[in-house]
Amino acid sequence: MKEPVGRQESRRAANARKRMSRRPSRLGTPAGSTAKPDRVADPDAGFPGLLRQVWRRAERTEDLRAALDVLLTLDGHVPADVQLRALNSAQEAALTALRGADDADGSLDACDACDACDAGGAGGAGGAETPGDGAAGAAVAADVVFVGEVGLAANGRVALRVPGGRPLDPRDLVGGVRRVPYDRAALDAYRRELGRVRERNAARAADCRAWLAGQGTEGRRALLDQALEAAVRTAPFVLYQEDTQYTNFRERNTLTGKTLWPGHPDCALGALRDLPLDLWTDQDTQLVVCLTLLIRSAGFGRVEEANGTQLTVDHVAYTLERVRRAYAAVPGVAPVPAAASHRVADLDRLAVALRERRIEVSGHAQLYREIHGALMHKVERVAAAPGPAARAREDAVAAHLRARLPLSGRTLADLGRDLAAAPGWLAAPHGAFGTGLESLVHETVTASADAFGADFAMSRGMRSLPDLVRALRGENWAAICDWDITHFFCCVVPRPEAAAHFGGSRAALADAAWAMSSRMSYNSWHFVAGNLPREPEVVARDHFVPPVIPDVAYFSDQHHHGHVNNNVRFSVRSPQSVEVDGRRFDGFMDLRLLRCAGEPFGEQDVLAAHRVSGFVARATSLAAALVAAGTGLEVTAFDSDWHWTAVTGTGPAAPGALAGPDRRAS
Repeated sequence: MKEPVGRQESRRAANARKRMSRRPSRLGTPAGSTAKPDRVADPDAGFPGLLRQVWRRAERTEDLRAALDVLLTLDGHVPADVQLRALNSAQEAALTALRGADDADGSLDACDACDACDAGGAGGAGGAETPGDGAAGAAVAADVVFVGEVGLAANGRVALRVPGGRPLDPRDLVGGVRRVPYDRAALDAYRRELGRVRERNAARAADCRAWLAGQGTEGRRALLDQALEAAVRTAPFVLYQEDTQYTNFRERNTLTGKTLWPGHPDCALGALRDLPLDLWTDQDTQLVVCLTLLIRSAGFGRVEEANGTQLTVDHVAYTLERVRRAYAAVPGVAPVPAAASHRVADLDRLAVALRERRIEVSGHAQLYREIHGALMHKVERVAAAPGPAARAREDAVAAHLRARLPLSGRTLADLGRDLAAAPGWLAAPHGAFGTGLESLVHETVTASADAFGADFAMSRGMRSLPDLVRALRGENWAAICDWDITHFFCCVVPRPEAAAHFGGSRAALADAAWAMSSRMSYNSWHFVAGNLPREPEVVARDHFVPPVIPDVAYFSDQHHHGHVNNNVRFSVRSPQSVEVDGRRFDGFMDLRLLRCAGEPFGEQDVLAAHRVSGFVARATSLAAALVAAGTGLEVTAFDSDWHWTAVTGTGPAAPGALAGPDRRAS
């Protein structure tokens, strides 16, 4: 890693520094030199452990309807409608037949009815359910004509053996299977539903193909380029078209992303660029159209709202209609008319209208996203007005800041106005910090941890605003892109009680805080280039589109290794833009709150956190204005030493300090 501008060191010294551990409890020791790891990964941690837990619960459940509810919700970890929309055509038809209901639009947005999974009745499975894997010797009624199966796949999807299908492959499953008997009525219902679903899918595919043909060769290439850019510039997503998986996430990547470099021949989208349309599969055709509709409705971020589901025209229509209704409920905003049909042309008009209306909605209400970590699925929400809970959080933070900073005012808005009237102290030493900005960030994060009952609170930013201003004025985009994470900071403050989640060790708590700080510094690095002109060096640099709306996450300790290792279960993230020398930087900083256990954060927490992060963003913009006018301001705090001292209450860690249980911890 490189030193910030102005701090020269020899290559030998730089290489020696890189070989030293930066973990607070191991400062001064060579990285990787310990005899054994501090912690051994728990085999039941993360997503595999969750799936084993879900299957055990479903296996013990007496009736099939209740078992399906456990599987569809992953035992309460995700909304069931996500799993319902993950079913392929045959599975959708089978479940509809077993439910004894006719879902005319194919959205499957209601999961309240697996009623027909109970044996008996027209359209229901007759005979006795055969639980577990005990087909042999189990009693099966005489009128049963086929015995299907239900299981849980290793990717978290519900697996169904449908009439005529082969047995589920145990290598793809988390556990065993439950047997699902079909009587003649259920089988006839399945045949009718499967025919309807196949007819609908064929019509949708033909419509997609005709719409793409109308775009012309260059138009299709532009759509493919846009979809490829989305795959590269957004967080991981996993989408399905029948049994074909499209993903930029780990292992069997089929789209350009972290594993497949741009132009890789294995990328499903890139392979279509010069291929005649008549050679595209129906799955690829719908993939391109659906990605286009999602992106046109809200940018790349909307793609993640299809995570874990079948990416079909009908499911995109369901998503757009949900958004349309949410926007229409905002007072003072004229509703967007519903799509006339599920034809691509009608949905395209709706998507464009929603994107335009989204700007207006943002001026009347706060948009945010729910993140369901188990399936990485996101849902855009429109928040209600701040209530007593949000105001209480904000008031508690404001009271803390009034007592510790040279600011006056009852609310955060008042404090912000007072700061704007005399911002000079942000560049001067304050308290234990070299600048007032550092002090303000630390006090705000500390206050937030207490006010929100968070185990950790944190806020990130850039260490040298003068370096950034110089680079902007010189249009030195390459220099900005070349900066590494040492040019960024993140102040992480855990509450003392959080040590209970780390074996009672304050040393382990300090290590966790530093790990979070490093990762958040990486996030700043990852977003900053997304604010620069699309020059070659910027396009070539790995970066994501900066976030602009807050989010609340449930059960994030599933896939992300850092989240699993550091118990990041529930969180709120509130990104904010900052103006630097006349240029707006989206996602320049954020406030992040997390809990390792207990109750998740809610909508009112999101609203209050966004007010708090807005206060820090305003202070950062004011500091940037001071720098643009010639004032020096560098952030030197919040490194590894600082986190060790702040968390443990002792001086810098001795080389190889114990990272295990700390007997000094309360």
